[in-house]
Amino acid sequence: MSSFSEAGRPGRGRRVILWRHGQTSWNVERRFQGTTDVELTETGVAQARRAARLLVALKPDTIVASDLKRAANTAAELATLTGLDVTHDEALRETYAGVWQGLTHEEIISRYGDEYAAWKRGEPVRRGGGELETEVADRAAPVVLRNAEKLPEDGTLVVVSHGGTIRTTIGRLLGLDPRDWESLGGLTNCCWSVLGEGARGWRLLEHNAGTLPEPVLGDDD
Repeated sequence: MSSFSEAGRPGRGRRVILWRHGQTSWNVERRFQGTTDVELTETGVAQARRAARLLVALKPDTIVASDLKRAANTAAELATLTGLDVTHDEALRETYAGVWQGLTHEEIISRYGDEYAAWKRGEPVRRGGGELETEVADRAAPVVLRNAEKLPEDGTLVVVSHGGTIRTTIGRLLGLDPRDWESLGGLTNCCWSVLGEGARGWRLLEHNAGTLPEPVLGDDD
């Protein structure tokens, strides 16, 4: 990660913070949500408020969010602290997963075990008859790039979205082969990843973070 100024802004280059929404009841029950519009739990609201109090210190310039309630309401907590408006975009929704949506992890493995195993091997699978991961990246990554391009030189964009969508977007922006996207671990509710603009493109500076970044003091900055 790059050095940070005393004002809390990145020392150089644009930054994109990809922030997963707070907890929902379906997260607790391990149900595949996809595009189902599930509300935050009380715990999820508290998570969003805590995270927002940290992220405001990075002085965001722009906030964009999925229009699903769990992401939109998470984004609203940061908007309240920053005074920024939130732009909602359905292209940032979670992966549509057809008949998988609403099923628990165990039910998916029991009913669609072969499909699940193929997905975990990195094969292109329409889980539940829904979207391919590459199709999710096709719709979400351009939203991130379009908003990042509008930032000032050292600006910060916050994108409030969903675990699967964030993973595929990071994979696309880093230029990883889709088979390798699974190597990016999942995000905990209301944690975030940070991408920084480098000389050779976007770099992953932090992943599944829940604290503010610290300067890199070493030879690999």
